[in-house]
Amino acid sequence: MDKSLIPVSLVSGFLLVYVVAVAVNLNTAFILLMFAVSPILMIWMVIKVLKAAFDPTHTFEEKWYEDQ
Repeated sequence: MDKSLIPVSLVSGFLLVYVVAVAVNLNTAFILLMFAVSPILMIWMVIKVLKAAFDPTHTFEEKWYEDQ
């Protein structure tokens, strides 16, 4: 698995747990704690994805919106 997919998977799982917690009306303090932690996780995920090494296989001119 690509190292940049690990933060995306973890934050997506956190979002899923948060949505289920709200839907089943769990403890309000738990939901508010998850809500407070979510921006930190999102920032961590964005930084990890943007810093990930990525070697493009084509140039922008070659694959302009994939319509060629």
